[in-house]
Amino acid sequence: MHDGGHGMDGMNMDLPPFTLARGLEFGGDPFFLVGCLLGLLLYGWAVIRLRRRGDAWPMGRVVAWVLGVLTVALVMCTQLNDYGMAMFSVHMVQHMIISMLSPILLLLGAPVTLALRALPAAGRGRKGPRELLVALLHSRYMRIITHPAFTIPLFIASLYALYFSPLFDFLMESRAGHIAMMVHFLAVGLVFFWPIMGVDPGPHRPGYVMRMLELFAGMPFHAFFGIALMMASEPMVDTFLHPPASLGIEALSDQTAAGGIAWAFSEIPSVVVLIALVFQWYKSEKRQSQRSDRAADRDGDKDLAEYNAYLASLNARGQ
Repeated sequence: MHDGGHGMDGMNMDLPPFTLARGLEFGGDPFFLVGCLLGLLLYGWAVIRLRRRGDAWPMGRVVAWVLGVLTVALVMCTQLNDYGMAMFSVHMVQHMIISMLSPILLLLGAPVTLALRALPAAGRGRKGPRELLVALLHSRYMRIITHPAFTIPLFIASLYALYFSPLFDFLMESRAGHIAMMVHFLAVGLVFFWPIMGVDPGPHRPGYVMRMLELFAGMPFHAFFGIALMMASEPMVDTFLHPPASLGIEALSDQTAAGGIAWAFSEIPSVVVLIALVFQWYKSEKRQSQRSDRAADRDGDKDLAEYNAYLASLNARGQ
């Protein structure tokens, strides 16, 4: 059995009892701090480049991207990251936000579309960053990793195969392993929600009904995972078996709290994504009807005239 206290090279041993104020103190994990700053700077650079060129970029997308980056920073660049090494409940908050909320917000920021519009095209016969991005989007690799037959099992396995196997304990023994796990959660969230959100171009663009089905295919497994943790009569993960005494918590009740967080969180992304999808659907229907109205104005309602002529011919035949 592992001693949960050793999680971060003994750093957890004297953590004071968890409070939200302590959890939100700046922790400054360098890997995620640099990643978040780069994410904001590159996105900002691309938006400014478009604006200077006279192209518009929706403010809503900028807000979504900034919120997405801030949610990653919130759980990875604060003391939540230290507490998450010793407390299952705090770890679960990190996991849920970085795999289910951050990806949705980041994808609503349409970073791929922005990159394709902001990156300059290389000269003829040369390959620049833009050309490489286009090639990646059209690659077989991308078609596989964004296909529901891959993303849904991956999304589910990220819970069950990780937490209920020795792999979780192995990764939690070091800060590097912990960061690798969080990067994995973020990546899995991005590939799972990318085809569903449908804001950026990608190999799979299912219709709205299929997207909703994909969304709901993964969510019950999340809820079951949470319920399994809540109903367990003994601690299921070695890492959190012996929380540091200074925290003043008990392993089983902390695990029950973690299960409750996982269960409750499985509903939040469903609602956010559903609202976004319905809104997108509404906008695309509106565009479609505007297009057909414009076409009707152009050709004097040719379709309607043809339909009326067809009805008249049926009528004449029936005489």
